[in-house]
Amino acid sequence: MARILRLIAAAAVSVMLLPLASASAGVPCAERGEIVKKLSDEYKEKAQAVGVINPEAVVEIFVSENGTWTILATGTDGKSCVLSAGEGFDGNLMAALPDA
Repeated sequence: MARILRLIAAAAVSVMLLPLASASAGVPCAERGEIVKKLSDEYKEKAQAVGVINPEAVVEIFVSENGTWTILATGTDGKSCVLSAGEGFDGNLMAALPDA
């Protein structure tokens, strides 16, 4: 659980930079339903955790049984952007930090 909270915190910081990133780096954004469908159909990912970033946005972590994962930020306008994605997700692992 602590690891998921750290991921949500990192994603929240990333969202603060999202307008700049999406304008310049081509961050993949679309309507939330489209992205969630693609994550489900292509990667078999399902929502694992959600956190409120601010009154205008939430962050979600989608995970598959195979360990693929995606961090998605969604605004109140229904538009979502993929913040990060990868492989090897294990919700039971703890970060190798002194206080972990």
